[in-house]
Amino acid sequence: QVQLTESGGGLVQAGESLTLSCEASGVTSGIRIMAWFRQAPGKEREFVAASRWTINRTNYADSVQGRFTIIGDYVKNTVTLQMDNLTSEDSAIYYCAAAGQFALPTRITAYDYWGQGTQVTVSS
Repeated sequence: QVQLTESGGGLVQAGESLTLSCEASGVTSGIRIMAWFRQAPGKEREFVAASRWTINRTNYADSVQGRFTIIGDYVKNTVTLQMDNLTSEDSAIYYCAAAGQFALPTRITAYDYWGQGTQVTVSS
């Protein structure tokens, strides 16, 4: 089993930056990709970004491309999400996810493990 623990959420103003972290623990040897999803009130959970854990390959949602950066660290068992130029549209609960496949899927069902989520609120 894999446990994922997110941290770093909070309240910021529009235009500011925030960094989220996710630490994986347990049996992590099978993890190949780590990702971030988010869910705003009344909306479905959506893909944000994904990263291969051992090589530099990433995938981003169009809505965050150029503003968010995902970095996976295989040695530290962590993945971070650097979020810049935040807007109120980025307000949501952000979830860390992990999977054992090599692709960088955007669908929720492709991921095997999930964290509990961390709240990000951007005030305009």
